[in-house]
Amino acid sequence: FSRPDVAMVPQRAALGMGRGAYFPRAFSRPDVAMVPQRAALGMGRGALGGSVHSAAMYRPRRIVLIRHGQSAGNIDEEAYTTTPDWRIPLTAHGRAEAQGAGRKLRALLEERSGARAYFYHSPYLRCQDTLDAIISQLNPECIIGTREEPRISEQQFGNLQSTAVTQKSKAERNHFGRFYYRFPSGESALDVYNRVSSFIATIYRDVEQMRGVGVLTPETHIVIVSHGLAARAFIMRWFQLTVGDFELLSNQPNGSLLVMELHTDAMGNQWYELTHDSWKLLNADGCIDLKCIRVGGKPGEMRHLVRPQNVLPSVCGLAPPSPPTELDG
Repeated sequence: FSRPDVAMVPQRAALGMGRGAYFPRAFSRPDVAMVPQRAALGMGRGALGGSVHSAAMYRPRRIVLIRHGQSAGNIDEEAYTTTPDWRIPLTAHGRAEAQGAGRKLRALLEERSGARAYFYHSPYLRCQDTLDAIISQLNPECIIGTREEPRISEQQFGNLQSTAVTQKSKAERNHFGRFYYRFPSGESALDVYNRVSSFIATIYRDVEQMRGVGVLTPETHIVIVSHGLAARAFIMRWFQLTVGDFELLSNQPNGSLLVMELHTDAMGNQWYELTHDSWKLLNADGCIDLKCIRVGGKPGEMRHLVRPQNVLPSVCGLAPPSPPTELDG
């Protein structure tokens, strides 16, 4: 694969340097296996999981997934009939939610002395504006840089969308299955899963590059500002969940944070766990028995979700449920 020379591009406008990043860009590597628990020795486990054999082998302290604030399309689907999805703006309430997300992130960073964050964000306007609102709540010294990442864009539902066609498609999706259903002229969740998998490989490489130039520390945070479905696909890929598990997950609320914490055992093995509060955010429909979660990032552990016995399959998208109220974005 090829990588450009270490040419830097500007930081975001909120830091006085425009949109973009000032860390070397890199391209995805199709030859790198994208499993978060690869061996730490030799050519085994990658940058974000494995055993600690030297003080220089830092992993990011946390990986944080933030859904954009409320958008005009979240409250009025007619917006999609006149405005391209990627240009749908935040509402005033959505801007407030984004600022709130910034304050929550600031609190997370302040828990760790010397914590700094590197941001990836979807190119969609609502995610760009969410990122700007988040950055407005942070100390500029805490920001390593930012990068626009098209692979974490919203699921494609088609171009300018007819409300009637969209409603019909969403009803079909809930009958067919949310993971495999493909919107007319759009994508399936499987398509989003595939591009998010490729993006995870890029995170590995970027972490290695940050380590190589001395940017990475034990308190580095990776922050991803994206969409509801993209975040669920990320969680599914990272923790190697099944398609059935995906069907149990709900979108996290607008402006909320899913937090993956780094854990280390006595042998020095490291892995990530999604916090209990984060699982609650993914359980809006009550489809996950939070007392019986069998999902963890530790190598060798069995991973699956459990549906509560008193919750009907139809509630969890396992049979035709009631009509949905919004698109995933």
